[in-house]
Amino acid sequence: MLGKLLRFRVDEAGLSVPADNPFVHVEGAEAAVWAYGLCNPWRFSFDREGDEIYMADVGETAFEEINVQRLRASRGANYGWPLADGPRCRVPGGCAGFVPPALSYTHAEGCSVTGGYVYRGAALPELTGRYLYGDFWSGVIWAAERRDGLWQAEVVADTSLILSSFARDAAGEVYVLDYAGGAVYRLAEAK
Repeated sequence: MLGKLLRFRVDEAGLSVPADNPFVHVEGAEAAVWAYGLCNPWRFSFDREGDEIYMADVGETAFEEINVQRLRASRGANYGWPLADGPRCRVPGGCAGFVPPALSYTHAEGCSVTGGYVYRGAALPELTGRYLYGDFWSGVIWAAERRDGLWQAEVVADTSLILSSFARDAAGEVYVLDYAGGAVYRLAEAK
């Protein structure tokens, strides 16, 4: 089950595999698998307004990546690992059939991506609709958005935090969790 995103139904009866999972009727496959080819997913989130899933995937040797897909399009998707690391394909004939990352960065910029959320709050209107994520070790936080069909990211904060996770409240405001200090910080405009 390593490197896979699993999907279950949870209700009064307990835990079950939904009948519309992509591998339910594939002999020899694990029915709970929704997507595969992930190296080490570290946080994923849904953006209902955009009907998308965002998966931060800690890379292997050279790249960290963010995978973004429409929820239904991610059904059965293969994100390529271990035959691809970020945008780099390790297969001589190419990586056709793999879903490439929407965003990636090299280990010169950080070495352990931490997934976040699409910002839907009111305190930082310039971030509305942008996906916020960071790097565990470098403390850098990026905001990404799709421009002319391509994903682009910019640094919005360069912190000294060890970014273990992000959180979002009911109002859409985003918080970062600092592993080293054990504190939770709300993203706010610099003063």
